Amino acid sequence: MDVLKWYLKVVRDNFSNFKGRAGRPEYWYFVLFNVIVNVILGYVLRLASPTVSYIVFSIYGLAVLVPSLAVTVRRLHDLGKGGGWIFVSLIPLVGSIWLIILLASRGEATENRFGNIPSDNPEECGCCTRKEE
Repeated sequence: MDVLKWYLKVVRDNFSNFKGRAGRPEYWYFVLFNVIVNVILGYVLRLASPTVSYIVFSIYGLAVLVPSLAVTVRRLHDLGKGGGWIFVSLIPLVGSIWLIILLASRGEATENRFGNIPSDNPEECGCCTRKEE
């Protein structure tokens, strides 16, 4: 399942890696998996008390906070932009839309100051996995 491989690449292999580049598949599969987890948690926890639901959602949110920031910064690096561009989302009304458009844009087709072109295959990335020979 590719979605799970991309998610694990972000959470396990690049937990707090703010250097390098992340392609569109890495970023968007991570976002998709987070949405799926939140929907499942919401469905399962609707039977629990509000306090339990709040605690579980808070723990999951804190657990993926750093990887979410890291993969977003790496995605911006793929576009040739610095990590500070993440703060564009703080601009009222248009900031979040602008950031989503940036994150959905195609990355630079050549090597840039942040590194090589990211692979579209989570198993081929040389930056986070070690290939055995």
